[in-house]
Amino acid sequence: MKNPVGVCEVFILVMLVPFMSSVNGIGANWGTQCSHPLPPETVVRLLVDNGIQKVKLFDADYGALRALSKSGIEVMVGIPNDMLATMAGSMKSAEKWVSKNISDHLSNSVNIKYVAVGNEPFLSTYNGSFLRTLYPALTNIQAALVKAGLGAKVKVTVPQNADVYESSTSAPSSGDFRTDIHDYMFQITKFLNDNGSPFTVNIYPFISLYIDSNFPVEYAFFDGQGTPVNDGGTTYTNMFDANYDTLVWALQKNGFPNMGIIVGEIGWPSDGDRNANNEYAQRFMQGFMTHIAQGKGTPMRQGPIDAYLFSLIDEDQKSIQPGNFERHWGVFYYDGQPKYRLNLGTTTAGALVPARNVRYLQRKWCVLKDSVKMDDPSIAQSVSYACALGDCTSLGYGTSCGDLDAKQNISYAVNSYYQINNQLDEACKFPNVSTVTKDDPSTGTCRFGIMIEQYYAGADRRLGSGGLLAGLVLLLLTVL
Repeated sequence: MKNPVGVCEVFILVMLVPFMSSVNGIGANWGTQCSHPLPPETVVRLLVDNGIQKVKLFDADYGALRALSKSGIEVMVGIPNDMLATMAGSMKSAEKWVSKNISDHLSNSVNIKYVAVGNEPFLSTYNGSFLRTLYPALTNIQAALVKAGLGAKVKVTVPQNADVYESSTSAPSSGDFRTDIHDYMFQITKFLNDNGSPFTVNIYPFISLYIDSNFPVEYAFFDGQGTPVNDGGTTYTNMFDANYDTLVWALQKNGFPNMGIIVGEIGWPSDGDRNANNEYAQRFMQGFMTHIAQGKGTPMRQGPIDAYLFSLIDEDQKSIQPGNFERHWGVFYYDGQPKYRLNLGTTTAGALVPARNVRYLQRKWCVLKDSVKMDDPSIAQSVSYACALGDCTSLGYGTSCGDLDAKQNISYAVNSYYQINNQLDEACKFPNVSTVTKDDPSTGTCRFGIMIEQYYAGADRRLGSGGLLAGLVLLLLTVL
């Protein structure tokens, strides 16, 4: 989940106040796939203001780690999948990575506790791409930590998708590692267990609903409205508990009954699909928080649950190959404003605290000209271009902007491109199609955004206008 532009998304773990005092911690993921990230210092302040004391990164972004210095926030640093081969093939590379990304930051008062080696590397859709590099990468990073004198302080782990285990009967008690990767999973799990490291798993009831139209919707939530599942006398009223216990059974069957478990990702998107909306997201996220606040755990694993919410802030540059919802997992919008009321149990307000001192571009939007004829062939080409380089994932059936008419859809598309390109004049010069207005075109649930000011972490991250101009020239040639 690495992005050359900036830092934007966070998974949050939080130590909760009185009524949630028994929870190990609720955390959040901080990702990097945003066109206009909030400055790292702003994100850290957002974490602190919301009482979030743990954060999970998908890489070792220098700006994020520097901003976390002296914050006291516990950090999980990530090694992306595309670096596994390098870490696996060279002990020196592993030692260099640990020195630069762990030791140096620890000396600068960054509270690093975990290194996440890979991210869902055994996901079935990867077709085994990382099967042979994960274990040697894991052992090399562990050895490098030990050599650096950090073996007891910093633990390795591997965030796995819940598809690495399965149940032959759909009951948790039949849980075991997936047959085709069983030996790999046993080898890795044993290594983690032997080194006192936790098993990290990402659990997504939303994905089950997304890929299976027959999935019982109510079973995804925590308010007991779904049909319970009986597993030999043990009753499950929600999918999370059942999925979590399927892992517990898998660990137990393979000889790891007491291994620690971290829920690396759990969340619900707010847009991009008919089941992704603020209402469902608020219901799921608050239900989860209330569920774990009791500190009772699951039927098979009593006690507090350690979890990172997915995620802190929306990422408008994430791949939409899995679905348009991928860019809408945040509990905050791209500008750090809360999407819905969510009580983490960490503030006196009982609600999310917005980001401070966010700086926006001017209040202006790029929209469809009133004089445009809808049969103009340049319209379709302009929209296609704008959506390819902008973000149109809020358009479509059941989405927040799903009720727009044809003209409003076009305006939304060109405005997305315009905002992402910092409201440059050239970005609203779609031939014969667009114009700039100061009248907010937002309507109902559809928010026509105004982009925040560009954050520059360095010259290598600067977004120049050359690519924009070249793209518009190409568009003009296509239209003509």
